[in-house]
Amino acid sequence: MGLGKWIAGGLGWAIFGPIGGILGFLAGAAFEKIDTSQFTGQQNGNNGQSNRRTTGADFRVSLVVLTAAVMKADGRVTKAELDYVKNYLLRSFGQAAATDAVRMLRDILKQEIPIADVSRQVGNNLDYSSKLQMLHYLFGISRADGHTHPNEIQIIQTIASHMGISNHDFMSIQAMFVKDTNSAYTILGLTKEATNDEIKKAYRKMAAENHPDKVSYLGEEVQKDAEEKFKKINQAYESIKKERAFV
Repeated sequence: MGLGKWIAGGLGWAIFGPIGGILGFLAGAAFEKIDTSQFTGQQNGNNGQSNRRTTGADFRVSLVVLTAAVMKADGRVTKAELDYVKNYLLRSFGQAAATDAVRMLRDILKQEIPIADVSRQVGNNLDYSSKLQMLHYLFGISRADGHTHPNEIQIIQTIASHMGISNHDFMSIQAMFVKDTNSAYTILGLTKEATNDEIKKAYRKMAAENHPDKVSYLGEEVQKDAEEKFKKINQAYESIKKERAFV
């Protein structure tokens, strides 16, 4: 499998500790000649750390493991999530590495992942900017199917916490992907306690009152501003529809 190429290409700290344990499970007979003690996380008297600098392969492997954790969070793996991951890997690492990574991902999805331990290992070995990039990517997976499940947010928050990412930065990145549904209700002049019928009625009223054609006589620039406002009303309504899953 592709894992052999990645190790041959220079895995550093990712071959040790809990991530190493996952890789060791996948390696099987392909690595009979490798000293299996390196996958236990107990060598060198350093709690599983390898004292080696981070390599591109380390980042890819840790990314794939955390990808599996997020994809499993809501109990199902969707085609949209898989497509997002494949496209990201292809853009970031090229065809060969992306193919290897997807193959690994399918196997890792079958395993129980020690999320806290893996996240700490990643956090101890990546610089802060790289950890933020990792978090941004994980939120992208959660949003790939158009809806971020609460379990996915919880898993990503656990990962971020154990990686050592501040709550401020977590909330900042989350806001790039998870819209505040309260603001959507406010745009429609409602609260979250509104019924589906009340939401539909409020939307029709707002759409009629704020349609850009209503102000066309005031000139082109005013109409353009009205179009922006109308767009936000529609976005708010669509956001609530997705949240509540009604049509």
